[in-house]
Amino acid sequence: MDRQQAREHTSVVIRPYQHSDAAETLAVFISAVTETAAADYTAEQVQAWAQPERRDTGTWHKAMLARNSIVATIGGEIAGFSDVSPDGYVDMMFVSPPHQRRGVAHQLLAHVEAHARSEGKPALSADVSITARPFFERHGFTVEAEQHPVKAGVELINFKMRKELR
Repeated sequence: MDRQQAREHTSVVIRPYQHSDAAETLAVFISAVTETAAADYTAEQVQAWAQPERRDTGTWHKAMLARNSIVATIGGEIAGFSDVSPDGYVDMMFVSPPHQRRGVAHQLLAHVEAHARSEGKPALSADVSITARPFFERHGFTVEAEQHPVKAGVELINFKMRKELR
């Protein structure tokens, strides 16, 4: 493989989510929460957040479609995914552990932000984990509030964050 082929093989491609992505994006979500976020949350919090035993691809697929999700691929493999609602809310931004620190989240966020700007949205907002907070801060988001949502009876910590686009 020459240098150009190697670059193409490792470049990030952003595309719309499709039905065939359901199982792989669900696996990315579960691994990102259970492996990556585990550095900042207790085992009980991780389990309540990920709930792998309660997830099914059919329900996951419907939710991904409802959020107008996008996926990032590297060499045809799903490396991460995100979304942005009509009001500029980013509900999910997850990158698989093996693909972290390779610009995947940066490119997903750039795509989401460009879409929001093209739609004339004044800002992006997100409820961001402890783990993701530094990434969002580096990309211009500011914390508006610390929050304590309860999932499966367990209190978590996240941050309501916002980035002005105008």
